[in-house]
Formats: sequence, C-alpha cells, structure tokens
Amino acid sequence: MSVRALLDSRAMGLFISKRLAKKQGFKLEKLDRPIKVRNVDRSDNRGGLITHKVEINIYYKGNVE
Repeated sequence: MSVRALLDSRAMGLFISKRLAKKQGFKLEKLDRPIKVRNVDRSDNRGGLITHKVEINIYYKGNVE
C-alpha cells in the first residue's frame, strides 16, 4: 500500500487512523490502557483516545520503521 503522509521527526511513535487501519484489513489489538492525545498547545485532540495498535512496517528511502 502506498500513502502520502506527514512525518514528524520528533514524534515518539507512528500513527494512522482507526478508519484507515480497518479499511486496509490490519489486525487491531486493543490496548490495556487507552492513550490520551494532546495537541501542541496541550489541548485535548478532538480525535479522542488511542485505543488500539497495529504492527506494520514503514519503508521510506531505504529506511524501515
């Protein structure tokens, strides 16, 4: 699958929407504890909590994450 994405070099993780994960058929694994998401200005993100994770490989210019 190929997608356009915004990469944040200071991010502590890689994120995709739950909708995209389901659409692509990724196996969603429920987190034991949801993760609260805050914006740069420290306000709560309107997308809500992160409740699931998936295992995927990201390939970009010879690098794998």
